[in-house]
Amino acid sequence: ITYNEPILVGGLAQKICDMKQMYTQNGGVRPFGSALIIGGVNGEEVKLFETDPSGALIEYKATAIGSGVQAAMDVFEERYEDDISLEDAISLGLDALYEATEGRTTAQSVEIAVIEVDTQSYRKLADDEVSEYVEALLERNAEEEEEESEEEAEEVVEEEADETAEAEASEETSEDVVDENVTEESDGEKDSEE
Repeated sequence: ITYNEPILVGGLAQKICDMKQMYTQNGGVRPFGSALIIGGVNGEEVKLFETDPSGALIEYKATAIGSGVQAAMDVFEERYEDDISLEDAISLGLDALYEATEGRTTAQSVEIAVIEVDTQSYRKLADDEVSEYVEALLERNAEEEEEESEEEAEEVVEEEADETAEAEASEETSEDVVDENVTEESDGEKDSEE
C-alpha cells in the first residue's frame, strides 16, 4: 500500500484486521461493524480470509458468513476438495447458499465473481451466466427432493407393512391365548363333572 506495489492477500487482510482491532480499544468507534471475506491470488496460491468486527483473522479454504452459516459450512466440509474445478467451485458455493437460505435461492438474489489463477483477473459473471448456474442448481435440488420423497414413501409403505405384520402376529398370539384359556376351562369343567 505504501510503496505502490501489489499487496499480498494475507497482508491486506491483516492490515484491515489491525485497523479493526485498534478501533475496538476505544468505546463507540467501529469503522468496520461487519464480518468480511477477503479472497485473492498470490502468484499461483489462492487465499481466502475471514475477519470479524473485533479484528480476528482466520484463513479458510471455503467459508461463509451471515445467517445460515452453519448449513453452508456443513456443505463445504462435506464436499470441498483442494483440486476443485472452477465450475464445481461455483456449484458448491451455490449449493451452500441454497442450504443456508433453505432453498430460497434465485438468480436475482445471487451475484457470482471469479478470480482466475492464471491471469489473476477478477470477473463478475453476467446475469445470464448466473441464471444458468442457478437454474442448474434448482433442477439438481428438485431431482434430489423428488428422490427423497420417493424414498420416504417407500419407507412409509415398509413401516405400514411391518406394523400390519406385527398386528397380525399379535392377533394370532391373542387367539392362541384365548384358545388355551378355553381349552383349560373345558378341561376344568370336565374334571369337575367327573
